[in-house]
Amino acid sequence: MPYIPPHRRVSISNHDSPPQQIGELNYYITKKLLNWVKMHGESYTTYNEIIGLLDCIKLEFYRKKVAKYEDKKCKENGDVF
Repeated sequence: MPYIPPHRRVSISNHDSPPQQIGELNYYITKKLLNWVKMHGESYTTYNEIIGLLDCIKLEFYRKKVAKYEDKKCKENGDVF
């Protein structure tokens, strides 16, 4: 959990200001996930579903954004292999 200043936690949680740094984004997402656990109950199933969700988000983000960016840079700068 990122340890961001209390005033930023309040601003982000109240939607007064969006996350500005990666640590703040981590805080925002973590708070949303903790609220999900609160709503659905603490259980292995709930935690497993959240971890699965995060894995799918990671994989899809890589597939749709990062891989295309890497392909572009490879064409621009040449392959390492």
